[in-house]
Amino acid sequence: MTYIYELENITQSYAGRTVLEVSELKIERGSILGITGPNGCGKSTLLRILAFLERPRSGRLLFKSIPVHDINEQLRREATLLLQETRLLKRTVFENVVYGLKARAIKEGLTRKVHSALEMVGLDPEDFAGRHWFQLSGGESQRVALASRLVLRPEVLILDEPTASIDANSARIIARAIVDAREKFGASIVLVSHDIEWSYSAADEVISMFSGKIRSKNIENIIQGPWEEGNDGTVLRYLEDGQIITAAGKPGNEYSMGLLDPGDIILSLDYPGNSSARNTLRGTVTRMNLEDEGRSILVTVNIQDTVLTSRITKGSLSRLGIVPGSTVILVFKSNSIRWA
Repeated sequence: MTYIYELENITQSYAGRTVLEVSELKIERGSILGITGPNGCGKSTLLRILAFLERPRSGRLLFKSIPVHDINEQLRREATLLLQETRLLKRTVFENVVYGLKARAIKEGLTRKVHSALEMVGLDPEDFAGRHWFQLSGGESQRVALASRLVLRPEVLILDEPTASIDANSARIIARAIVDAREKFGASIVLVSHDIEWSYSAADEVISMFSGKIRSKNIENIIQGPWEEGNDGTVLRYLEDGQIITAAGKPGNEYSMGLLDPGDIILSLDYPGNSSARNTLRGTVTRMNLEDEGRSILVTVNIQDTVLTSRITKGSLSRLGIVPGSTVILVFKSNSIRWA
């Protein structure tokens, strides 16, 4: 197995406060790695280190099996970063996309390469190449920003919330273009997104981060506060439709993150009779994905403002007969929720 990145005991700190501690992380060449976690958990710091925009305080970083001691321009050209709100140059679309090629002293086939990159992000070159930056919508601007990275055909494409705060059509096109970058020129992709469903469907592996650390390399449900105290030592999370999630133990504060393993959620078509479980929630199936080479199925269920994923067997899926759009009951114990 060939790795594009290998990280060992990487730490980073700002103003004397440690914000990142990664004991080990290996990213396979040509893979798509998804990273999830709440704001302030260290995701952006990790991305800046992977993009060679800053050096870690300590630890060992290898890129293509070569230890990285000093950051240089060549490294930065091999790993390109796209932020959530990337500002375009105050120029035409063509000039924005071609800028990186010219900075690398590339002179051959510029028009062809720019047009190909624009087509990858769903923008007709005949219509968009001559437009100015102020003639674009927010979604179109983000697609042009992505095209300006794709045209470089980088070894690694690093994306920080690339589909946040844009229209659904642009988000769908960007998601497709990111997968195409891996398929067409073998780019390794590192993707941060709050779109849990997309991350799990697009990525080969998803890691969860909390408080600067990688807490899980498996799929985890994240239940965000606010939590309220119950009458029996539990805490409660009220959902928009009036349903309640009950958790045991004491969170650090009312906005603590609750973690729930998909394997701890049982799916049913009816409310259970006598059950020791404290949570029975009604929701709608929105997605089903194969996992572990088809040996199990991840079923994503929408419950108003909360999305939960259950892991079930093929036999359970056949017995339940559910499809996207089916109404199901999720059952899990209050003590199955762990605190980040």
